This record gives sequence, structure tokens and C-alpha cells, in this order.
Amino acid sequence: MEYLSDGITETLMNKLSQLPNLKVLSRTSVYYYKGKEQDPQAVGKSLNVQAVITGKVVQSDDSLSISAELVDVQNNRHLWGDRYTRKLAEILVLQEEITRQISDQLRTRLSGEEKKRLAKRYTENTEAYQLYLKGRYFWNKRTEKDLKKAIEYFEQTIAIDPTYALAYAGLADSYALFGFSLYAALSPREADQKAESAALKALEIDDTLAEAHTALGLIQFRSEWNWLKAESEFKRAIELNPNYALAYQYYALVLASVERQDEALTTIKRAQELEPVSFILNAAVARHLYWARQYDQAIEQLRKTLELDPNFMAAHFRLGLVYEQKGMYEEAIAQFSKARTISENNPFVIAGLGHVYGLSGNRKKAQELISELKELSKRRYVSAYDMAVIYSGLGERDQAFAWLEKAYQERAGSLVYLKVEPVFDPIRSDRRFADLLRRVGILDQLAVGSRQ
Repeated sequence: MEYLSDGITETLMNKLSQLPNLKVLSRTSVYYYKGKEQDPQAVGKSLNVQAVITGKVVQSDDSLSISAELVDVQNNRHLWGDRYTRKLAEILVLQEEITRQISDQLRTRLSGEEKKRLAKRYTENTEAYQLYLKGRYFWNKRTEKDLKKAIEYFEQTIAIDPTYALAYAGLADSYALFGFSLYAALSPREADQKAESAALKALEIDDTLAEAHTALGLIQFRSEWNWLKAESEFKRAIELNPNYALAYQYYALVLASVERQDEALTTIKRAQELEPVSFILNAAVARHLYWARQYDQAIEQLRKTLELDPNFMAAHFRLGLVYEQKGMYEEAIAQFSKARTISENNPFVIAGLGHVYGLSGNRKKAQELISELKELSKRRYVSAYDMAVIYSGLGERDQAFAWLEKAYQERAGSLVYLKVEPVFDPIRSDRRFADLLRRVGILDQLAVGSRQ
């Protein structure tokens, strides 16, 4: 039942976030408290909100029992509460009823258009809706295995209802994540082509979907190397849903990649405000601090992240990167090794470990990991960028540039961060590096940014 309770919660959040002048924290912040006995006032204070909605879902055969209440946590006043028993087939109607009642209690004055948006359904098929919720449930887990499950569920959803725009957006989000190095199970071209196709289909059905504009913006940035188009898509997504944290998170990447670091930090911190206890966004803030060479602040941020989730792989990986830049090689090796175990031998993580072995003088270990990646590439996608990272650590410039050239040919997404990535600082002065920046398009974007 977890996928259903999570899905109902997320649907209510998405509906309420469309109400005017209402700030709604997104899922990862509130899910931190899921299943725990919590005082609503304490939760409200920690999240800096005025009201909290709590609820419970119980299924018995084909019936659902849902209880929900709305509490003003500023003065501990019970605003509204109700219990519903409906057939599972009536879940779409039930969600509309709960959302409408909450909106009434919040005394929100809605225009006719806003009422229409609040009552909008993306599907009339209950089975398709449940499959979509399962897809989002697994997408939110952010592992390679779970992303593959998410794709299966989104495809099943679309098979039942080919006009379900949100399902196409979910498919785009899933393939878009596969284009990130930490999840790269597919080549960049394959992942981003599938993501783009799904995002465009979603927008063909409904061009007001912030999720689809966000996915398309990421693809324009990372695959097409079109900064201006990406920025336009992210701004459109934020205009459509100012509470959509993922749009701010991805937009911050665009800003950081061309050294608009102050804007990038402001933008990623806006995302963090919407999801203050999200370990994903807390680690994302640390990534920007790392790019800005604010290593001590990045370490502090990553330690806070690991307090939220001690087994969050990306936090261990990024902590390894920061320790490495501070010359704390033993600590870096420990963090990379932890990330490798959690990720079950993610190639990007192996490359990070190989890089620090090279820097610390353990050439044998670094060479062993190069051999391991070459062997691994026979069974799954391994980016040429990963090989370049290790050779850079070994100080073998010609090999590093040879693999960076291969990464350019395969259009590796990580190349968009070349201007700010500290890993490549030792080879940054080489004329071949400036040539690569030019061909990726980063130098042109820096020129545009300087004139803004």
C-alpha cells in the first residue's frame, strides 16, 4: 500500500501547489516524517510552515478508508478533519473532494481558471493512475534498479491510457536520470533521446506540465548543449509551478556550469527551501559549494546530509571529491569505497576512486581500476569521461585528452561541467582544454553571461 499512500500524498501536494499565494513543501521534505509518530507542531516548526496535513490510508479488498486532518501548527488549532470510505475505483473523485475541502479551509479565493486547474484530471482510468503512482514510487528511490522498474510502470500506464501526459513526463524524468553519471545505465544519446521523445509527447498533450518542461530543459542543457533553450524551459517550468523544486535544482546546474555561481547557489538554496530535509537537495547544495571551491562549507553540508540518510551514495561520493581537493587522500578513499559498495560498482564512482589513487601516488591501484572499467564496459555502458578522470589523476595528459575526445564524440553529459570541475584543474592550462570548452559551447555561454 505504500505506493498508493505516497501517490495520494504527492497528488494532493501537486494540486495544492497550484493554489495562488500558497507555498507547499514538496514530497521529500514531508516523507522524512512518514511512518513516524510526530507532533504536527514540531514538524511545522522544523519545516517553517503554518499548517500541516496528516492522513492515513487503509485498504480492505477493493475498498479504501482514508482519514485526513488539517492543523494550524502556529496555534495548535484543528482546522478540519474527515474520514472517507470509498471503492478503489473512486480514488480520483475522492482526491478531488479532499483537495477541495482543504482549499476551502485554507480560505483560498480561486478564479474560475484556478478552480478548473484544481479539478483537472490527467486520466479517467483508475488502473492507469495506480500504475503511474507505482512508477513515481520507484522513480523517487533514485537507484538504477528502481529507475528500470519505474520505466516499466510508466510504459504500462501509457499502454492503458496513451493520453496520460503525466505518465510521459514520468518516463522522461526516468530516462533523464539515466543520463546522469551516477545513474548512467545507458549511453547519453540513448537515454536523452528517449527522455526527449517522452517529454515532447507530454507537452503535445498538455503544454502546461512543469515536469515535462523541466525534463526538456535538462536534455537541452546536457545533451544538446543549448544553454539558452535550457534556461527558457526551466523558467517556464518555474512560472507554471513555483513550488517545483526539481526545476530549480536543474536550473542551478546550468548557472553553475558557466560560472554564474552566486545565481546557482541562490537557485539551489531555493530548491532546498522547498525541501529542507531532502537528502538529495542537501547533497546538491554541497555539489555547488564544491564547484565554487568552498570545500569546508561543502564538508559541513555533506555531513548534515548523511545525518538524514547515512547510506546516501551521492553524499559519500561527493564527500570523497571534497576530501580529495583538500589533500585528505585516506579520507577520500574511504568515502569513495563506501559509495562504491552502496552503488554496487557504479563506473563513475570507480573513476573517482581511481582518480584519488592516482593523485596519492598509488599508480598500481589506479591502473587496476582502469582495467576493471574496461572489462566492465563489455557488459554495460561505461563513459569515456570516467576513463579521462582516472588518467587525469595519474597525470597522463595525453591519455586524459584522448578519452575526453571520446567523451565528446559520445556527447557525455558531464562535459558541460568542465569549466568548474576541480578534478581537471591540473590540465586546465593545456590549450587542448580550451579547445574542448569551445567545442562544447561553454566559452560562448561565458561570453553571453558576462554581457547580462
